[in-house]
Amino acid sequence: MKIAIIGAGSTYTPELMEGIIKRSGSLPVRELALMDIDARKLDIVGDLSARMAAAAGMDCRVVKTQELDEALSGADFVLGQIRVGKLPARVLDEQIPLKYGMIGQETCGIGGFFKAMRTIPVMLDIARRMETLCPDAWLINFSNPAGILTEAILNHSKIKMLGLCNVPYNMTKSIRSKMELPEARLTYVGLNHLSWITGIEQDGRDYLQDALAQGLNSETMKNIPSSGFSQELVQTIGAIPSSYLEYYYFKNKKLDLLKKAEQSRGQRCMEIEEELLGLYEDAKLHTKPELLASRGGANYSEVAISLVDAIWNDKQEEHVVNLLNQGALDFMEDTDAVEITAVIGKDGAKPIPVRGLDNAHIRDYMRMVKAYERETVAAAVGGSEEAAMRALLMNPLVGDYDAARACFDELKEAHRDYLPQFRS
Repeated sequence: MKIAIIGAGSTYTPELMEGIIKRSGSLPVRELALMDIDARKLDIVGDLSARMAAAAGMDCRVVKTQELDEALSGADFVLGQIRVGKLPARVLDEQIPLKYGMIGQETCGIGGFFKAMRTIPVMLDIARRMETLCPDAWLINFSNPAGILTEAILNHSKIKMLGLCNVPYNMTKSIRSKMELPEARLTYVGLNHLSWITGIEQDGRDYLQDALAQGLNSETMKNIPSSGFSQELVQTIGAIPSSYLEYYYFKNKKLDLLKKAEQSRGQRCMEIEEELLGLYEDAKLHTKPELLASRGGANYSEVAISLVDAIWNDKQEEHVVNLLNQGALDFMEDTDAVEITAVIGKDGAKPIPVRGLDNAHIRDYMRMVKAYERETVAAAVGGSEEAAMRALLMNPLVGDYDAARACFDELKEAHRDYLPQFRS
């Protein structure tokens, strides 16, 4: 097996290496192609990755390259974790919207919109090179915004692809633990970073109402400053929301906190990244350092590599992934990318239908945000500013036309080097 990691200079890569090493008995990885356009980070992270493989006794060739085609050629799996414009672009996405009274966040609102604008053209280019160089390979993408990228890639390319996020894994794991129901089957419904738990079944009983009565919250992501959901709120919703929904349900509070913060999350991540790269440079280090957990990528190795394992070994396991709906949710279009449970095997993912979802709040919220996502993809692919504004007017974290237009113009100028679709 050949695995290509695109964006391998990311400080998350040791997480993936840990997963590959852990599953080396079932995944015969003979070549690992590490590709990044940042030579410094590629050297540091790539050398640590090679040391980790060697220390684990893996018979695996580790190749560092800045050439996309070299990495993709003959690959069986392509793992995508790119950040176009790197962390400085994220900081702009976080800070500029605050001037216009809008939340600045890397996947939600207008900040997430511009991350999609920068990332979709690059990911589609990767997909088109895969069509030529490794047409049978699977792209497992966890670049953000993962759901919108899934929407773009599966509707505008011919490759096999699944979108991935660690939120579902962390969320379901924490709920099983808090409810002391280790074998519970959870119903997970939503879009990426807009999702809910609507069922907790074990031994023929659904414990959802018990969880709602307790005001149960799932584990909060480390990259989200969280205040949690009250008992009243979860009962009003009738489901357990993911922590990202704090941006929607507590918009004013979140905006106020972001305005008062001494530094943005992106600025803090830049500091953590440099600390990590300093650790990674130690030639004696051959394991993942604990500091990486503070970067927000906990359990990515388990999520990503277990998915590769399920496909390669035809495990027919259930995983929560981003994929095309294909009738699984009867209130969404077949071509909508959704985040739900699917059975994973050698033929890919078969979404498990969710029937009889009687929660109108979830249905309507998903349809509203999906309308935003469809227009976002149209704007990214076609370079239409009209589509961009239509998208932003449908986003619950934007809405106001004058603010959206002014913020759009400033962010477009700030990111002009990464937005070829908007160049006249």
